Amino acid sequence: MDNSYKKNSLSLIGAIALGTGVMIGAGIFALLGQVAELSGNLFPFAFIVGAIISGFSAYGYIKLSNAFPSAGGIAMYLVKAYGKGTVAASGALLMAFSMIINESLVARTFGSYTLQLFNVGDNSVWVPILGVLLIVGAFLINISGNNIIGKSSLIMAIIKVGGIAIFAIGALWAVGFSFQDAISLNNSTDYPTTDYLGALALSILAYKGFTTITNSGGEIVNPKKNVGRAIIISLLVCTVIYLLVAFAVSSNLSISEIVAAKDYSLAEASKPAFGKYGLWFTVGIAIVATISGIIASIFAVSRMTAMLTDMKLIPHKHFGMPGNVQKHMLVYVAVIAIVLTIFFDLSRIASLGAIFYLVMDIGIQWGILRNLRKEVKANSAIIITAILLDAVVLSAFLWIKASSDIIVIIVALVAMTLIFLGERWFLKKNNTNKIQNK
Repeated sequence: MDNSYKKNSLSLIGAIALGTGVMIGAGIFALLGQVAELSGNLFPFAFIVGAIISGFSAYGYIKLSNAFPSAGGIAMYLVKAYGKGTVAASGALLMAFSMIINESLVARTFGSYTLQLFNVGDNSVWVPILGVLLIVGAFLINISGNNIIGKSSLIMAIIKVGGIAIFAIGALWAVGFSFQDAISLNNSTDYPTTDYLGALALSILAYKGFTTITNSGGEIVNPKKNVGRAIIISLLVCTVIYLLVAFAVSSNLSISEIVAAKDYSLAEASKPAFGKYGLWFTVGIAIVATISGIIASIFAVSRMTAMLTDMKLIPHKHFGMPGNVQKHMLVYVAVIAIVLTIFFDLSRIASLGAIFYLVMDIGIQWGILRNLRKEVKANSAIIITAILLDAVVLSAFLWIKASSDIIVIIVALVAMTLIFLGERWFLKKNNTNKIQNK
């Protein structure tokens, strides 16, 4: 399709940097406060359980990547599981849209954190404006060539992981490494079980970046071993980082303070621990994390959708634009992300992303169980457990949103229905045209 696919061009360390870079780019900065809002003092443990659930899901992806190492990643896995039809195309588009939603989540996070350096209100119009500017900048970098993406990913990942680790350790040091406040269970009974499960949906969203590694399966050195290793190590690194940060924040802020500053909770937690210098440092790390994360994500989504176009699974219009299909997809991806950034707040963006991802993941796991289990040598019990965990968490999350923000569910259902019906119409039309042209 293009020259960005180079066999054996991505080392194990590079693949780990890719996975952790995407996860940490949005997960901890954007979602920590929202997870705390649903689970109270238990929110650090939500990231542990979220990692376990993600681990069950990751098992299926590892088995698929071992059997079918491909740059097509999830799109290719869905085709293998369901054939080249509506279900596979719809599932792949759900994944693509969840990644685009993640970009708007990162963009608004960039705006929220950057504004902490200035005396600007939380609901300032500058949040979406800065978010849109970030998307436009990431688009321009991608459209001009992808060399910077490959060269910067490892460096940015080191800066992000190292910077966040310094923040967490420093914040814990400031309170004498006392975990008493962080693990206090006094208020834990105030939250219904569905809220805890809803918190898990958002914590799972913080780990879903591991799927990006599967999209590079055809490029990773010795993919049958290293894709699985990269996924496992990335999940472990992120779990440790998320836990350190969660304990650091909860040791310096009360739950009510975390919820009040949920869009920029790390920046708020740095103030009592380090003062204004800590604030600048934390915001600086957030800016690096969000910029690098969105550059890599836009590239990954444009490549995935370009492959779907090449596979004749989604429609494509040039609209007179020059360049190849991937460059056109960069335009479409950026435009959709900009619209979401302007019209949706962080909570709704995260909710849509969680719903789309969990639905898609259930589809992947079901495809393995029903059609590929023997071929990829997967353990049925693990796959069934992954499906059940996803289904329970998704059901609880939908229940919460039905009572608190029904618009999110309506938008999600309308979008998924349009995707499915649109794909069905497109593929049927394509098949009719093929028959007529014979």
